[in-house]
Amino acid sequence: MVDHGSSATSLENRNARAKAGLYLTFALGQEEFGLEILKVKEIIGYQDITSVPQTPIEVKGVINLRGQVIPIINLRVRFGMDEKEVTEQTCIIVVEVELDGNNTQVGIIVDNVSEVLDIQEAQIEPSPEFGNQVNTDFILGMGKIGENVKILLDIDQVLAGTQFLR
Repeated sequence: MVDHGSSATSLENRNARAKAGLYLTFALGQEEFGLEILKVKEIIGYQDITSVPQTPIEVKGVINLRGQVIPIINLRVRFGMDEKEVTEQTCIIVVEVELDGNNTQVGIIVDNVSEVLDIQEAQIEPSPEFGNQVNTDFILGMGKIGENVKILLDIDQVLAGTQFLR
């Protein structure tokens, strides 16, 4: 028996997570994404990364940021995109995420940072449904900014399955 109620509840919960507010927007290839600004600790230029053996392919390694070792995730690889050569616009966004009940700082490599946008509730649509085969739990919603659409990410969910971070 199929429980349509839990599916509707899941959709309602996802919609409730997408909230108006400030989002840091960035690009991966042609796609534009947004992170809740409260999750962002800082933005730094790309720097040398120390690789760590036997980590998942999306884990580039770690950096020493003012005495704190921060794991670095290549978000392009995490999303199944091809790696891109580092440019002067490539940067690392240091975010604070909750993993296994602990707050952890993680750096995510992005192609470039765009701007901080104040996205209103009326500009946010629920994430599209692609059926049971596609997991969209990591998407808070779709921000409609003029003619453009920004994919608003739940960075906790994006990084939740990264084994190295546990």
